[in-house]
Amino acid sequence: MLGESLLAVMILSVTAFIYSRHRAEQLAGRQPSSLHSRPFYHGLYSALWTAIAGLATAVLLSAAFTVSIKSQLYDALPAEIRERPQIQQDRLVDDAIATARRQMVGRAGSPADQQLREKLAALYKNMRFWQDWVTLGGTLLVTLAVLFLTAGKIAKPFRARNRAERLIRVFLMLAAALAVLTTIGIVLSLIGETLRFFAEIPVWKFLFGTHWSPLSGVHSGVMDPNKVGAVPLFAGTLLITVIAMVVAVPIGLLAAIYLSDFASPAVRAVAKPVLEILAGIPTVVYGFFAAITVAPLIRQAAETIGLEASSQSALAAGTVMGIMIIPFISSLSDDVINAVPQSLRDGSYGLGATKAETITQVVLPAALPGIVSAIILAVSRAIGETMIVVMAAGQGVSPNWWTFNPLEAATTVTVQIVMLITGDTEADTAAGPAFALGFTLFCVTLMLNMLALSIVQKYREKYD
Repeated sequence: MLGESLLAVMILSVTAFIYSRHRAEQLAGRQPSSLHSRPFYHGLYSALWTAIAGLATAVLLSAAFTVSIKSQLYDALPAEIRERPQIQQDRLVDDAIATARRQMVGRAGSPADQQLREKLAALYKNMRFWQDWVTLGGTLLVTLAVLFLTAGKIAKPFRARNRAERLIRVFLMLAAALAVLTTIGIVLSLIGETLRFFAEIPVWKFLFGTHWSPLSGVHSGVMDPNKVGAVPLFAGTLLITVIAMVVAVPIGLLAAIYLSDFASPAVRAVAKPVLEILAGIPTVVYGFFAAITVAPLIRQAAETIGLEASSQSALAAGTVMGIMIIPFISSLSDDVINAVPQSLRDGSYGLGATKAETITQVVLPAALPGIVSAIILAVSRAIGETMIVVMAAGQGVSPNWWTFNPLEAATTVTVQIVMLITGDTEADTAAGPAFALGFTLFCVTLMLNMLALSIVQKYREKYD
């Protein structure tokens, strides 16, 4: 009942805002200036504290009950079950919880295990019943108490605006810290699993090997260092990314130039939103479009001129991926080009330059930092794309088959990560190669961003 508790907190927060603002208005009467802070800030102060207290109570109670319930389920296991490996105990408890939630679970096991599973499921349901109502009741009590406590502080000299702004400042700081900590956590998790993988496999075998089959010898418990070469995956990723950039960069940049300097306001008002609709289309739709429409069209066109083309090709995936990336480049480049001071254009026109010369010699160099940033963002988007490649470039192609022929099938790093994680192999076995590939992509993206920052800094000094 955590969702119901959060909904109640939201309703009470709105109530706190309306009630406190009304009390402040009544206190001020016909002299609003007698209040240190406007009634709005009194309502905001009460609503913020009500929401904070309610949310914290709901989350803490829910987390505490969840830990307590899980502990009680393990304590309810018979002595003979506790002698089993921990992974079997975890599976039994998880199946019991899934049974109580009416989720699909495996029914493998002895009749005694099934009976125990049903018993644990009944115990879990009973404890969850009390958890839901205690969480809801505790949240309501704390939220109402804070509501009336903050509303009782309303007075003419009360500095509601200062305190409300201080709360907002703290919230913004915590949000920024959470974003940074999340990034650090992701990086540390990647580094930890990657170091564990490279403790068994030499780095140069992974970076420069040409044979990729990391799970071929897992039944023996030892991963073959000669079968974890990721060069074929890097080659496929590079090929499809280059094709996507060849499609997206010229079209996106030219579209941005047209919208910013040549299109009339009426055309711009229609063309820009229509162009940005491409960014909202799900990637699976692009994948279907690539597999059903673009790939057969490319194969037929190649056969017409006497070339052999696969039914799933890197050219089809890269082309559609480029179409998907066009809005990223055009929208960002358009904003950057529009931000170039009009005085630079006027000065160029005053010297007798044409509009085309002004754009190529003045506007584009001045907007180059933002354009480079847009292209780098597009490259990162292309490197990390999965669904289009899976559906259009060939999921079933051997990862050891690598070529720079765009008319043939190809595989990428992201596709292999998906196949490793979603396969039927144990997660611990597949995690090492998958995290190593993910960390490699992270390093590549980081280097691209550093390159973009250096270019931006260089030209910013020149044109600021």
